Order: sequence, then C-alpha cells, then structure tokens
Amino acid sequence: MTSVGIKTRDAIRRPRKHRSGGEWAILALLIVGGLIMLFPLLVILLNAFKSATDYATNGPLGLPREFSLKGIQTFWNATEFPWRIWTSVWTSGLVAAFAVVLSSLSAYALGIGRVKGRSWIVLLIMLANMMPQEALLYPLYMMFKSIGLYDSDWAIVIIFTVLQSAFGTYLLSSVYGTFPKAILEAATIDGASRWQIFHKVVLPVSRPTLSVLLVFFFVWTWNEYMIPNAFLISSRTQTVPIALSTLSGQNMMDATTTAGASLISIVPTLIFFLIFQKTLARGITVGSVK
Repeated sequence: MTSVGIKTRDAIRRPRKHRSGGEWAILALLIVGGLIMLFPLLVILLNAFKSATDYATNGPLGLPREFSLKGIQTFWNATEFPWRIWTSVWTSGLVAAFAVVLSSLSAYALGIGRVKGRSWIVLLIMLANMMPQEALLYPLYMMFKSIGLYDSDWAIVIIFTVLQSAFGTYLLSSVYGTFPKAILEAATIDGASRWQIFHKVVLPVSRPTLSVLLVFFFVWTWNEYMIPNAFLISSRTQTVPIALSTLSGQNMMDATTTAGASLISIVPTLIFFLIFQKTLARGITVGSVK
C-alpha cells in the first residue's frame, strides 16, 4: 500500500472532533448577535417597498402586500439623489485617498525617520483623536469662514483628511516602529535614498494595512453627520446623510419614504465594501508587517 493510501485510511479512521458545550454556546450567541445586528436592516427592507396605506394597515413588521417604489421615488426626486451621491462619493473618496497618503508619510517620519520627540508627538496625536468633535466646531467655523471655504465641500475634505490621518498616523507609526532594521540598513547600504526606501521597501509591505485604512476612511467620512451638517448649509453641497436628515426635519417623509431613503443611502457604501472585501480581508489577515 502506498503512503498516500495509508494517510487516506488513517484520515478516514480518525474520529471527528466534537464541539464542546461551551463552543456550541458561543456559536449560538454569535448567531443571535448577528441576527440582532441584521434586524434593523430587515425592517428597512420590509418597509422600503411598502405603500403608506400598506404600512398603516400591517405595521412595520408585516410583509408588503404590494410592491411599491413610491417612497424611494419621493426621496430620489426631492433630494436630487444622483447629485447627493456624487457629492458624498467625491468627498469621501478624496478624504480616504488624501488621508492614507498623509498618514503613511507622517508615520514613516515618526516610525522610521526617528524624529526627535517622537513619543510626545504620538501622544499628542492620540489625545487629538480622543477630542470630541463638538469642541472643534467653533474654531473650525471661524477658520473656514475667514478663508471663504464655509459651505464648501473642500472644507469637509480638509477637515476630515486631517482628522482621519491623525488616526492613521497613530496606527501606522506604531507599525513602522517595529519594521525590521536589517531590511532598512541593507537598503541604505545599497544606496537607496529615504524616498526610495519608503516607496520600494516600506510601502509595498504595508499595502494591506493601507488598504484597510482606505476602506475605513471612506465609510467613516460617508457616515459623518455633525460637522457636515454645520458646514454644508446649501442644498448643492449637502451629502446623502444631511439630505436625509433635512427632509426628515421638514416632515416631508413618512415611514416608508424614510425606509426607502435609508436603504438607497447605504447601497453605495455597501457596494464599495463589496468591491474591496478581498483586499480588506487580506489586510486584516496578513497583518501590518510581514
């Protein structure tokens, strides 16, 4: 009998490992937790395709008696939704790209460049990340009002590029601080400049982490409400969350329209997440530095 046959026979005879009671309990808790998290989305799906009469008759948890797109059409027409989508995608995309670039450069200087006072700088960045956005509203309002960028999408791009890159710098600086010195010294001996070391050595290795930050920065900026609500006051500059809250505040939407608006508002971020799902999973699994 060949070695392959012996291994196959042993694998067949080997008894299966049974799950313990604790493992089954943990699995059950995870399933229950997942269902609880998906419940709001299920309610949105049920009510987004109902008519107002159907909602009033059967309630929020009843199945739709008839398929209706009136709620989605109402929100689509009232907010000029394609323009709101473009504004949100443009703003979130620029913030994600700029923040990743700024984070990587700043973290390279702090983690590998050995800047003096590195520990204090990282501590200040960490404290800045902990500062509530409410404390930033008035200073930011005065600053952007004085330079003429109030009620401009560029104000949101600048603000959140700085805020997101602060978190990215704090994360990446600790990652770059553990980068193998032998690789850096070998590149230096070969005559590589600091920019070449960053571009050809550090950046390719940290690409999974940067891809994770790119996805997170996009989604976080898309979902931001408080600062955009204070800075984007005209309809031409409002993002999707602001347009949704504006119509809700004006009592222009019933329950079915709100559900339809919420559904189509999360579709772009869901598509973005699905596009980068493999990259995101690979970045989390592989780790920051190989």
